[in-house]
Amino acid sequence: QVQLVESGGGLVQAGGSLRLSCAASGRTMSTYVVAWFRQAPGKEREFVGAVTKNGLSTRYADSVKGRFTISRDNAKNTVYLQMNSLKPEDTAVYCCAATLNIVVFTTASRYDYWGQGTQVTVSS
Repeated sequence: QVQLVESGGGLVQAGGSLRLSCAASGRTMSTYVVAWFRQAPGKEREFVGAVTKNGLSTRYADSVKGRFTISRDNAKNTVYLQMNSLKPEDTAVYCCAATLNIVVFTTASRYDYWGQGTQVTVSS
């Protein structure tokens, strides 16, 4: 079983950047597809993006495409979410999630392991 811990959240002005990290322990991260989800107050959890086990393929929500980039360093057991050109509507708690499945799912219920989340606040 893998444990996930996110870090890197914070307060940033609109147009700024943040890089979130999702560190794994307990099992090698290279065996998991890893996704990022976010949830703003009063809203449904939303798929942000995901990366395949080998890091060669990614998938993004339309709302973040071209602004966010997911990468992974399996040697460091870490997946990253680089967020550029941040907007106030990006404000949310961001969580990483993992699945042993080989498919990149956009549905939260398909992921078995979750971190506790990190708050991202974008001021206008």
